[in-house]
Amino acid sequence: MRRRTLQPVAPLAEMPGLDNHLCFALYAAGNHMTRIFVPFLKKLGVTYPQYLVLVALWERDSQGVGDLATTLGMDLGTLSPMLKRIEKKGLVSRRRDPADERRVFVSLTPKGVGLRKRTQQMLGEFYCFLNMPLEELFDLKDRLRRFVRMAGAKDSEAA
Repeated sequence: MRRRTLQPVAPLAEMPGLDNHLCFALYAAGNHMTRIFVPFLKKLGVTYPQYLVLVALWERDSQGVGDLATTLGMDLGTLSPMLKRIEKKGLVSRRRDPADERRVFVSLTPKGVGLRKRTQQMLGEFYCFLNMPLEELFDLKDRLRRFVRMAGAKDSEAA
């Protein structure tokens, strides 16, 4: 892994206002996105973090809990209780690896697989609700992913 070295920089001439802070714009956008997405998720009966787990499993079913935590950028202390709640809803099942009892695998149940079709419908409704061209939304997503890569997501843990 490449280590980032911080270059000395001259202080800004003026302290920017709140609306001119990149961190605030990202924070506000994330909060806003969650607020407008939640009503759509309520139709599915899941929370936003639970939805992210399901999306990861729809992409690649039957994953180890540790792999799933890495994919989602969550710690095991957050993910494990959430998986128990999703399991109680009948959307996933957890099973221990017979070869290594310490490893737990998570898989979609038929009900969890079936929820994918309803989710596709819900996403169509959500994108219509946003009333923005899909190209702009996908460009924004790509730019945010690039920002995370360029800003050194892994390096931020060490800072």
